[in-house]
Amino acid sequence: MRALVISGGGSKGAFAGGVAQYLMEGLGRDYDMFLGTSTGSLLVPHLSVNDIGKLYDIFTNVQQHDVFSISPFVQRKKGDREYVSIDFVNSLWQFIRMKRTFGESKALKRNIRRNFTREEYNKILESKEDVVVTVSNLSMNRVEYKSIKEYSYEEFCNWIWISCNYIPFMSLAKVNGYEYADGGLGCVIPIREAILRGATEVDAIVLESEQMERSKVLGKNPFSLMLNLFGHLLDQVEKNDIVIGKLAAKNRGVKLNLYYTPTSLTENSLIFSKKLMVKWWAQGYEYAKNKHDNETASE
Repeated sequence: MRALVISGGGSKGAFAGGVAQYLMEGLGRDYDMFLGTSTGSLLVPHLSVNDIGKLYDIFTNVQQHDVFSISPFVQRKKGDREYVSIDFVNSLWQFIRMKRTFGESKALKRNIRRNFTREEYNKILESKEDVVVTVSNLSMNRVEYKSIKEYSYEEFCNWIWISCNYIPFMSLAKVNGYEYADGGLGCVIPIREAILRGATEVDAIVLESEQMERSKVLGKNPFSLMLNLFGHLLDQVEKNDIVIGKLAAKNRGVKLNLYYTPTSLTENSLIFSKKLMVKWWAQGYEYAKNKHDNETASE
């Protein structure tokens, strides 16, 4: 049983799309399970129905207004570097409304339902494939995995949205009395979960460079510094997920193939730039192709 697992990573999901395209079209790999966290949860439903062309069009055209109904920051550019600063007006409005997050992501919720159709949902249910997304239950302090086989179309679309809600910058969701947020807060890449669900071979796409030791430019205001802090914490969670995944694979005799980004793609994955995402998708495809060409040549 083969599984494709995609980590969280915001706009860097475009790179994962390119890698997945090569694995599925270039190598002809079929998967029995698709598991994703955050941006990975946006990718896996479309990959499971093998509609990569549609996924490419959706993902490389995402803009800020497609994600944020109330954006907590504004984009600025200094030279070649893009960075964010707080949108004081929107943040103040959130405080006045007694909201607990700096922004709202209701636009993303609408876009998920617009792009992932009921027909595609039914097609997955009728096939052998399983699609699983990762969410964090903050009320119970635990990570939960939501399978498409266990929920209605509306419920599963909601879980995909919740998996992407990177608080405190996006919406905090409540389901059955529990409060939920981005799955990456507890599990950035669910390799171990794929193995526990019976996978005997796992292709895992990690939206971070293998060598994370690099000098970061820290934010010059409290808001951008908070983004840097959250990024640092998620990097540590991701490292632990990979170590745990490797151990689980070794203990159960599972073949684990890891695909990292060759470099650090961006300092802020909440910036959505068509030019960059088109570039990253192509890089992901070429990276996966070169990796397999090199492995074949060395055998």
